Amino acid sequence: MRTDQIQGVPLLAPPGRLNYLDRQAVLLPAPITPLEAWNRIRSQPLPLLGLAFRIRDAVSARFGVRRIGGLGKAPSDSVRAGQRLDFFLVEHAAPDLLVLTERDRHLDVMTCISTQGAELAITSSVVTHNRFGRAYMLVVGPAHRLIVRAMLRRLMRG
Repeated sequence: MRTDQIQGVPLLAPPGRLNYLDRQAVLLPAPITPLEAWNRIRSQPLPLLGLAFRIRDAVSARFGVRRIGGLGKAPSDSVRAGQRLDFFLVEHAAPDLLVLTERDRHLDVMTCISTQGAELAITSSVVTHNRFGRAYMLVVGPAHRLIVRAMLRRLMRG
């Protein structure tokens, strides 16, 4: 296995060079594609997630970070590398793996949605570039884990 992967899913860098790494997986009642998972997550946003994105944008914009506005609700029928899903750039799209990135001067983020049969995993890796990036992840890192856990629980319920 390459050192910049975890369980066959790409990472931004080898785990020892990452400033943040989170992988969470669930067994779903039936297999779905990563794009189907993305669409389901977007169609049923978590309560307060919109508020969290607005707060993130208000604080981050003061440090020159582009506003991301949150997740849209319209489903995507298909996706390919080079397209955007909301604020993420699609770097790779396959029936079992969707690789999404967002990069700026403060940090690089990679979120992968992967499937293997009925197992669905969300893996996020981050490399920070400066003090603001590190401070941002001190707040966002723990919140991200909770948000992903809640999203996966919703997917398990169907």
